[in-house]
Amino acid sequence: MRLSISHRTTYSFDAPVDYALQQLRLTPKPGGAQRVLRWSNTVTGGQKELSFEDQHANKVELVSVTPGAREISVLSEGELEIEDRAGVHGPHAGYMPLWLFERSTPLTRPGARCRKLVSGLRAGNAPLERLHTLSSAVADAVQYQTGSSNVATTAEDALEAGAGVCQDHAHVFITCARLMAIPARYVSGYLMMEGQVSQEATHAWAEAHVPDLGWVGFDVSNAISPDARYVRVATGLDYTEAAPVNGFRFGTAREELSVAIEVRQAETDSQ
Repeated sequence: MRLSISHRTTYSFDAPVDYALQQLRLTPKPGGAQRVLRWSNTVTGGQKELSFEDQHANKVELVSVTPGAREISVLSEGELEIEDRAGVHGPHAGYMPLWLFERSTPLTRPGARCRKLVSGLRAGNAPLERLHTLSSAVADAVQYQTGSSNVATTAEDALEAGAGVCQDHAHVFITCARLMAIPARYVSGYLMMEGQVSQEATHAWAEAHVPDLGWVGFDVSNAISPDARYVRVATGLDYTEAAPVNGFRFGTAREELSVAIEVRQAETDSQ
């Protein structure tokens, strides 16, 4: 399937900003089930200072805000060809050793609730079957509810609240998989939704490393493994290492964020 994506991120400030830097992880990764046909990130109200590949092989672009600007906007757009591989991304590669994906982070530090969830899973099943069971258990424990969490919500927080969004589902799944001694990581990207082109946020899911298969994706929020409607953009130990945009600025100006995303099947694919 060929997908067409347009993603505009705009930060508006109520006063001129003298200095600000933002890191963009907005370029889809080539390889696995996806082929990037074309992609661009265009900045208005700032300029690209440099780009590099981080420890997870994400393309990172460092952008500075034009001094005195009241708004900076990034338009990311392109086309990709996606193959349905039932969520199987493939063998591990890159700079990070596989064992590092069993390490907890502040957002994925296990506590009593995560340990209880794992202890309730049936032991002895094959890893892939156990991971699908885990995905269902996380969905049952954390109901999808927008506005119930934020970027600082931990896996334990989400289980305590019993509600969250795709980011929280991914964090709980990752935390529990690591408790099972299974390497796991966070994925940020896009999802073409049924009957809905316009979206207000990117999507997130988890991947776990399964013997003989490599990395396999699990979208707890939608109760499936990623198919041809999913676009992988960035990966990390948790959200902080795969966030589409993060950064800092000097001054006291307040900011307002607006996001407009369109994900659709490309016209050339349907002819």
